[in-house]
Amino acid sequence: MSKFMKMLNNISRSQAVYRHNKISASDMNAGQYAFALAICREPGRSQEEIARELCLNKSTVARNLNCLEENGYITRTPLPNDKRQFSVYPTDKMLSLLPEIKQASLEWMALLSEGIPQEELDIFDSVLERMQARAREIIQKQEENK
Repeated sequence: MSKFMKMLNNISRSQAVYRHNKISASDMNAGQYAFALAICREPGRSQEEIARELCLNKSTVARNLNCLEENGYITRTPLPNDKRQFSVYPTDKMLSLLPEIKQASLEWMALLSEGIPQEELDIFDSVLERMQARAREIIQKQEENK
């Protein structure tokens, strides 16, 4: 288990490189595809909600969203009750790229899991889901205790 986090990190980074090599958008960096998926999954979410979903700090999210906005992938509108917070929406440019991002992700998972029996993948998914939920609980408690 001591190498577990390093292996997951390497797999995640490899996926980012794979997707970047497969996708035609040259003005997006490898880390921004996760933003695209999160934004398109639920348009209108706040930057804070996106940060929570992606487990990133607010400044990293703001920087990436600035870049996506400058390149025409998103629009942001201030929340009515808090002008410092923004709702994030995909533009047609991002929506047109979404099928390519999803296809590259599906290809990656097929290549990565090739030769592994489905029952083992199901068990692995279950364990990872529980670990993810636990990780989020731990971070939430830390933030509440600040």
